Amino acid sequence: MSTTLRFGPELRRLRQEAGLTLTEFSVALNYDKGHLSKVERGERSASPELARRCDAFLVANGQLQRLVVRPETESDTTETPATSSLWLVGRRALLAAGTGSLIDLGLTLGGQVSSAAVPLLPSFRAQFDQLRMLGQSTAPRVLLPLLEAQTRTVAGLAAGAPSATRAPVLLLASRFAEFTGWMAQEAGDSNAALGWTGGAAELAHAGGDPYLGSYALVRRALVTLYGGDAASTIALARRAQHDELPPRIRGLAAQREAQGHALVGDESDCLRSLDRARELLDSDDARSGAEPVIGTTHVSDPAAMTTGWCLHDLGRPKAAAEVLDRECRRLPPHALRTRARYGFRRSLAHAASGEVEHACTIAGELLGLMPAAPSATVNSDIRRLARELSRFRSSRAVRDLQPALARALAPTHD
Repeated sequence: MSTTLRFGPELRRLRQEAGLTLTEFSVALNYDKGHLSKVERGERSASPELARRCDAFLVANGQLQRLVVRPETESDTTETPATSSLWLVGRRALLAAGTGSLIDLGLTLGGQVSSAAVPLLPSFRAQFDQLRMLGQSTAPRVLLPLLEAQTRTVAGLAAGAPSATRAPVLLLASRFAEFTGWMAQEAGDSNAALGWTGGAAELAHAGGDPYLGSYALVRRALVTLYGGDAASTIALARRAQHDELPPRIRGLAAQREAQGHALVGDESDCLRSLDRARELLDSDDARSGAEPVIGTTHVSDPAAMTTGWCLHDLGRPKAAAEVLDRECRRLPPHALRTRARYGFRRSLAHAASGEVEHACTIAGELLGLMPAAPSATVNSDIRRLARELSRFRSSRAVRDLQPALARALAPTHD
């Protein structure tokens, strides 16, 4: 019997074992009784969102989710994606890649580069901070060409610098490459994101930092997370948690592992990973790490915010909404991309809790930010929100929000 046909009878069995009538169950889940009845009879398929909520309410430990979520295809979690010749540090390909940008700066490869690389470093570091801030309020496709050019420029400077002064330049180039990868993912190009992230790890290793390669695993796990591949997300995140790594990288990896567990309804492993993340990220070593800071700089308590994120995926929207309400209030006003990322998840949690008007109010404010900071990853939650709100078409707040939701999800053409 297919998993779709097995879901309904299993849901009915678990509901009856819990001593709940269909009416009581529908009220608890904020779902239409008639819809649930059809799901139990196998006349309607259950959405992943419904499966999560049923699973959590009936304490089924992921059993119901596994009957809805398609088995993940095996993905390679051991090999690093192929990267461009830009990352062949110290070789002719790297020098060629940097030549154009160096000429633009009025420099030439050779002795002048050797003397210019280190003095220019503070300027490029300041540019990195500025570009990172621009990333909060600028379309990724607008920012990407500038980021790519700056990454090549700094990498070109490193290639021409003497070995004694090359390391800090390589390390800054690696951070440019890592941020370029993130913007590529926000633009919807996962392959480019993985390529730039792999290049960042190679540049960092050449600069004497063996750790950014492990953070690249965390970034790759984000790609698989948004692809719905929980198994690869968990496997990649676990590889970035061995004891030799800095606490911040291990803490961010533990968060990502928690998100993977939440996708499949494994609450116990999810909460254990979140506890581990909280302990690592709160440590003095994590707080006094090297600059620029790895990961988000706008979320004051990443473990708490991730807890709210995971609670929704675990089918506990009310608890998720409480956490996300608190943590979203702490986000700085200028961090538009971060506010949209967690704000739409907050709106989704309120909608799933039946607080439809409040969810629409939150979403309406956030939709106004999207033209300034469009995001392929945030759009995944906007689509989920649109599906959630479609159950409440009789609500005036939902009807009023629909045009703005449709505009946000409409394909764009560059």
